[in-house]
Amino acid sequence: MSPQPGVPDGRVGILVSRYNETVTTRLLEGARECLRERGVDSGRVDVVSLPGAWELPYAARTLAERGGYAALVALGAVIRGETAHFDYVAGESARGLMDVAVRYGVPVGFGVLTCDTLAQALARSGGAAGNKGFEAAASALDAAEAVGRGDAAPR
Repeated sequence: MSPQPGVPDGRVGILVSRYNETVTTRLLEGARECLRERGVDSGRVDVVSLPGAWELPYAARTLAERGGYAALVALGAVIRGETAHFDYVAGESARGLMDVAVRYGVPVGFGVLTCDTLAQALARSGGAAGNKGFEAAASALDAAEAVGRGDAAPR
């Protein structure tokens, strides 16, 4: 399959949380499907598995510092519980991923679900509400194209 016009050259990094793996596996499948449909060769895709959403910004920064990435896609599922833990993990993961995108100029597709229930997360990872992993990958590719990151030259 040859790349479609507008698909950036360079590598694509997918960072996926193992926490709530039932959900995140489905998000990963959606992201991979998007990349296939857009003509991104699987040999240009690096998948990094991490313990949870908290670790996503660290891994994104590490890949961005290496250079050569046209886009990154962060996937996770933070489901509200009985404590404030949800707020810290979800908020800081989002902030950290945005910081990486802004600091390193690499688009980061945000596919971290922040749901009240497992049912909501399942609906957003291939159920009635679509697959947010697919959407996060599409957003990252579209942003890379929009800002001309097609060469993904290391800095």
